[in-house]
Amino acid sequence: MRKGGLSAAFCVFGTSRREKFARACHMLSRRLVLRVSTLLKTMETTMIPRLETPHKAAPEAIKAMMALEAALQKSGLEHSLIDLVKLRASQINGCAFCIHMHSTHLREAGESEMRLYMLNAWRESSLYSERERAALAWTESLTRLAETGAPDADYALVKAQFSEAEQVNLTLLIGAINVWNRLQVGFRAAHPVDARDAA
Repeated sequence: MRKGGLSAAFCVFGTSRREKFARACHMLSRRLVLRVSTLLKTMETTMIPRLETPHKAAPEAIKAMMALEAALQKSGLEHSLIDLVKLRASQINGCAFCIHMHSTHLREAGESEMRLYMLNAWRESSLYSERERAALAWTESLTRLAETGAPDADYALVKAQFSEAEQVNLTLLIGAINVWNRLQVGFRAAHPVDARDAA
């Protein structure tokens, strides 16, 4: 093929040097814009509190939430199970404040580091009891309610492991931690930072 013909053929298929350069520049600038926008979103999400003291802004509502928490602690559900449920819902919702709180509670209660590490992949792990697995499946179903619709299969697991009263208390527990997650994430609450963990 003649030199001119080869050049023309490359141009037809959009592979001329100029087009390759323009395309590469476009992709590079697009990636840069995406990275900057992600960085700005991350900064907005994690660094600027929106409301310092929600408990002072709406004390009666917070008092009611705390009364629910007290009732759930006395419900007969295992405290380790309560915190596992709270931690898993907080992981799904990306609530750093609550992840910090409940992982700390679990460690203080003697929970193993490996069970904490594996919680995000509990379905593929053998470290959790059938009762815990049922509670975690129900937690994920109700936390992602718009996606799951709380399927019968997940309810069957809960029904097999929990009494009717426990089912109600577990469901209230999941609802409560989702409210706390929304409060903390919505108002950008910052979790405590140990100097040893700081970046």
